[in-house]
Amino acid sequence: MNHLVLKTISGFLILIITMGLLLFIPAWTVRYLQAWLYLFTFAVSTILITLYLFKNDPELLKRRVKAGSTAEKEKAQKAIQAIANLFFCLIYIVAGLDFHFHWSRIPELISILANAFVFLGFYIVFLVFKENSYTSAIIEVNKDQKVISTEVYAVVRHPMYFGAILMLVFSSVALGSYWSLLCVLALIISIIARLLYEEKFLSENLSGYKEYCKKVKYHLIPYIW
Repeated sequence: MNHLVLKTISGFLILIITMGLLLFIPAWTVRYLQAWLYLFTFAVSTILITLYLFKNDPELLKRRVKAGSTAEKEKAQKAIQAIANLFFCLIYIVAGLDFHFHWSRIPELISILANAFVFLGFYIVFLVFKENSYTSAIIEVNKDQKVISTEVYAVVRHPMYFGAILMLVFSSVALGSYWSLLCVLALIISIIARLLYEEKFLSENLSGYKEYCKKVKYHLIPYIW
């Protein structure tokens, strides 16, 4: 457990520091209020979810810290994850540049309020973790894994991706940047490619998943797709 604690804390610190550098270096200033508020929202949300997992589901936390393109087993997924990581970084780089060059004109109050939706996206992800202990960060099927079809999984097949997309879209607004939404769009495309592959993989390797897909028709967005 000590190794898990160390890996989780170090991973969190590296992520937050990296995000800060990606924002403040292109902005060429630390006087970027929207970035500070966003990083605070992101950090608090992550800490709250992590503390819950430490206490209630450490096995899921172990699976979540095993993430990234290098952890994937399939070449296609390695590529998709690498592309997703690139556009994730570009969201913050473009937002920083946007702040420096004043490309966008999002009212400061709107940016501040957007953090509530960032938090909402994280909350949806939390509901997924609470409901499904097999939510691995890579595409795999664990021993004794079962299909989850209750709560958020009764609405869409990939509620975690929905929460992540909600968080990402409003991240751009919270950072005061319309232009970084282009990077979010590219990231959403990579997420869709990943979920379609994941559905194919689970249909072939997880008993009952095909029946679940017939029951829950929407992939990502309720009543739309």
